[in-house]
Amino acid sequence: MTMRTTKTTVTFTQPFSLSGFDGKQPAGSYSVETDEELLDGVSFPAYRRMATMMQLQSGASLKNNASGILQVAVIDPAQLAAALAADAVQNEGVADIGADIDADIDGRAMRGIWTAPGNADQER
Repeated sequence: MTMRTTKTTVTFTQPFSLSGFDGKQPAGSYSVETDEELLDGVSFPAYRRMATMMQLQSGASLKNNASGILQVAVIDPAQLAAALAADAVQNEGVADIGADIDADIDGRAMRGIWTAPGNADQER
């Protein structure tokens, strides 16, 4: 069988937990690898997921940005997706505030008006 490995990086903005690791993990970016096997006997390329693994460095290594102990665990991709979705919901309020600010700035820019901090509306 032909195998392929897909490497991605996921980012959590809040501490999270997954069943493959002990306790809560700190917010940050994590490497995720998915091993898939090419299915034989189909008329188009199709792959079956064999394993999804996530890498964690030891807490001391993360704080010092140095190499150290690397922990790898097989994780459930559905659980990872749920944790990422929960992280996004926790930050939704912050994202909404940012979107409102961006929309206001874009709207003013489209009307040719810009408000600099401490200044009144000025035409461009």
